[in-house]
Amino acid sequence: MAGLLAAGGLVALTPAAQAADTELARNGGFESGLDGWSCTAGSGTVVSSPVHGGTKALLATPAGGDRAQCSQTVTVAPNSAYALSGWVRGSYVYLGASGTGTTDVSTWTQSAPDWQRLATTFTTGPSTTSVTIYTHGWYGTGGYHVDDLSLTGPGGAPVEIPGTPTGLTAGSPTSSSVPLGWTAVPGATSYRVYQGGSQVLTVTGTSATVTGLAAATSYGFQVSAVNSAGESPKSAAVTATTTSGGGGDPGLPDHALVGYLHASFANGSGYTRMADVPDSWDVVNLAFGEPTSVTSGDIRFSLCPAAACPGAESPAQFKAAIKAKQAVGKKVLISIGGQNGQVRLATTAARDTFVSSVSKIIDEYGLDGLDIDFEGHSLALNTGDTDFRGPTTPVVVNLISAVKTLKAKYGPDFVLTMAPETFFVQLGYQFYGSGPWGGQDPRAGAYLPVIHALRDDLTLLHVQDYNSGPIMGLDNQYHSMGGADFHIAMTDMLLTGFPVAGDTARVFPALRPDQVAIGLPASTQAGNGHTSPAEVNKALDCLTKKTGCGGYRTHGTWPGLRGLMTWSINWDEFDNRQFSRNFDAYDWS
Repeated sequence: MAGLLAAGGLVALTPAAQAADTELARNGGFESGLDGWSCTAGSGTVVSSPVHGGTKALLATPAGGDRAQCSQTVTVAPNSAYALSGWVRGSYVYLGASGTGTTDVSTWTQSAPDWQRLATTFTTGPSTTSVTIYTHGWYGTGGYHVDDLSLTGPGGAPVEIPGTPTGLTAGSPTSSSVPLGWTAVPGATSYRVYQGGSQVLTVTGTSATVTGLAAATSYGFQVSAVNSAGESPKSAAVTATTTSGGGGDPGLPDHALVGYLHASFANGSGYTRMADVPDSWDVVNLAFGEPTSVTSGDIRFSLCPAAACPGAESPAQFKAAIKAKQAVGKKVLISIGGQNGQVRLATTAARDTFVSSVSKIIDEYGLDGLDIDFEGHSLALNTGDTDFRGPTTPVVVNLISAVKTLKAKYGPDFVLTMAPETFFVQLGYQFYGSGPWGGQDPRAGAYLPVIHALRDDLTLLHVQDYNSGPIMGLDNQYHSMGGADFHIAMTDMLLTGFPVAGDTARVFPALRPDQVAIGLPASTQAGNGHTSPAEVNKALDCLTKKTGCGGYRTHGTWPGLRGLMTWSINWDEFDNRQFSRNFDAYDWS
């Protein structure tokens, strides 16, 4: 370290000599495993090869909506300069510092097939006493390596282990999940959630939802606070009991076929009488009950007139045919909405009108329940709901209330199904509400609060895996319609659960397999995304037996998957019953 001899014989020190810089990053070479580091979603591990220095290095792997961020909080001094560096391998690897009190910094490399050094500098603010240094990858990329990470500069006061969290409470459980919340702990950088003494989640916020639980079961939960100094003692335990479930109608067969019958209109598929619907169909959704106006809530249903539908039954014949179907165990529902039937229950008056008018249709025709087929702008706009677990948008709140009222009126045998588009469900994995992704249509994922609030009343969710653009699966790859992988990826998301808008503190809980059917068009004329019978069988094989899987790897095996839904019975008849015959022939064993 050299100084300069100034006039008058005084020595002027360089900035580097004005204060002693020290190494502040704890375990930056990962020789002590992950000691001092916290990696999101359990994404980090320590490997012995490849390494840049020493004998160990970090390997962190992005998965789902997680970027595999590993971080630690370091004490620093105010108004001081710091240098951050590290050696990395992989694609889209980031190194940065946040909470600097001035301008947070980061640097990255798009591709580092061999070890590459990343470096940046920052200056702390006048009251900054700690910063968080981190490294992360990117969605849809492979694992990345980090070694010899260093932060140098003036040291600050030592970090202390955070205090024990307080205020742990459990929200309203579902049959498979329990939401938790607690009070923030000063100095904590993350929290660990324990179920029955075993750690199940790590989150950075003060809420989490534990999923994958058994119905009608009591569970105990605790939470601890974590920072670079260590982990606090666990909080006092809170217990919660999952609900008994319900929704799955005992009158349905283990594997059911659901189809829409064009009862109120005519198109190129031809008219099919209710009495002529083949026995293959276990659930017949009458298409459609439609509103008198978008916002009225007043739903009407009329049979297709004989002039438009030659051979159409009289109302009396139609009702008799429904009773005959029910006598052999079939379910007949009124489907509300469709492509042209936009319904927006923006007021409580519209909600009440919806309940009374739908009840009138159910009673008149002696139906078994209701299918919600709201499309397009029916659920717009979802802005203002930043958490699907507690919706506030009137359109969503009123729909939930209306359906719960109908369920309570008709009792446990009431069949409730939903047929949303992938845009309104699986796209919530990337975008939800107004979220952090500016510019994305805020209706993305708009069905999630409806499904979540009604999951214990829901008999079947059959998302329309058609008329859809490419959708990202839990493998962070985009999947396109028409092949087995699309249906496998979309269904796997429903049966596994997924973080909403990339937020691991907001996990949409998995549905039960008996609540899920795959929605497809029955023929090439019925909609974009027609899937050949061979590809349909591949999807079923992979999901129920984990055999014959293609490029997508599921997170489980679900032999209890309920079945298939199609648009429509009429189009299947037009196509010589190719869809239903294939379902009838499929071997579920």
